[in-house]
Amino acid sequence: MLKKRDLQDSHVLFELMSHPDVFPFVRQKAYSYDEFVFVTKQTIEAEDRGELISRTILDDWGAPIGTINLYDIQNGAGFLGTWIGKPYHGKGYNGPAKDAFFQELFYEKEIETIFMRIRKANLRSIKAAEKLPYTVKANETRSSIYQELNAGGEVYDLYEISKDQYTLYLRRNVSQQEEETRLMEA
Repeated sequence: MLKKRDLQDSHVLFELMSHPDVFPFVRQKAYSYDEFVFVTKQTIEAEDRGELISRTILDDWGAPIGTINLYDIQNGAGFLGTWIGKPYHGKGYNGPAKDAFFQELFYEKEIETIFMRIRKANLRSIKAAEKLPYTVKANETRSSIYQELNAGGEVYDLYEISKDQYTLYLRRNVSQQEEETRLMEA
């Protein structure tokens, strides 16, 4: 489902990122294939320095379909950036990609908080974020971050995922699955 970024995926990812339904919402924009390769190299180097964490999202056959990233890592927190190519929208890849990434971030990389800044105009992403049972809208609870993001005008909503909320979600899911299995076996 996820793998470390690799220059070999650049051509496919650049084509997917260039779609007009995707491009406006990509944080690291590249206007040419060469620029995309350059940005990908910079991303790999920045991960080596501990500044961000970036993975390629794969489809069921191992083909690259998008990226998921944690940017601006400071004090155990960072900002999530995800994009998936247009042909894969609505195909069920977003949730599993986030779950795999969050597992890595919270339990392998010592991240405590994941923030999502989502453009108020990006209804697809807002809807996806609000579907996640462990996500909290943080415009008021993290007002200093919210105000910093919107210093030039109200552009973004802020969402937060804490390690504690995510862990609670996982434990409830495991308990529910165990109970369903027990009832089916009875």
